[in-house]
Amino acid sequence: MDEDRSLRGIEDAAQRYSRGTHAKMPWIWRICAAIFALLVPLPILLILFFRFVPLPSTPQMLLQLAMLKPVHYAWSADVSPWLGQAAIASEDQRFCSHHGFDWSSIDSAIESHERHPRKHLRGASTISQQTARSLFLLPVRSWVRKGVEAYLTVLLEALWPKKRILTAYVNVVDLGNGNFGAQAAAEDYFHEPASALSRSQAARLAAVLPDPDKWHAVAPGPYVARRTGAILARMAQVRRDGLDWCVKP
Repeated sequence: MDEDRSLRGIEDAAQRYSRGTHAKMPWIWRICAAIFALLVPLPILLILFFRFVPLPSTPQMLLQLAMLKPVHYAWSADVSPWLGQAAIASEDQRFCSHHGFDWSSIDSAIESHERHPRKHLRGASTISQQTARSLFLLPVRSWVRKGVEAYLTVLLEALWPKKRILTAYVNVVDLGNGNFGAQAAAEDYFHEPASALSRSQAARLAAVLPDPDKWHAVAPGPYVARRTGAILARMAQVRRDGLDWCVKP
């Protein structure tokens, strides 16, 4: 009898444990499924979708609208090739040869920071990283964001050709005064479409990219004028060395 009662007690405890576990498991699985969807299928589907469809907006644009700040944006499929060349010259001369990350620039930035630890770590983001950040993330600085950005960069490089990455970049990049992308900036600053940007105009737009709300592409100051000249020289190097081979027709 005692042995039977012991067995029944063990069975009852097992059933109670089983019921409790099954009652809790759906919540655990829902959380895991939500995290999985956010990190894997959803970004992949969005990246594949926007490989062929113009982006309607970015998180930064939506944030500015929520803050009642002006946003001017229009996707253009016909941006002057000078702007892409200027972006490669100023932001990422190894764009065609790397797979999302410029490790030599990253190493150089880290070494520079170690020599001068009081200075902010110099950015070494590639055009691919900047595009991934613009498409999905808010402009906030954190290690978590950098980790997500790296993951999205890997997906972008795997699922998009280089030409599409550069096209998206010049169409959504913040160019100051609420202007996002080449079309809005060309119309506001130069009163012409993005397709008509000249070599010098493209270089001036690229020159203000590090701080587009502080520096001005129209009537540039001495610093922007010097930077524009340097970018024009690098653009000549891009053409001479074929550094933009991956985005040519």
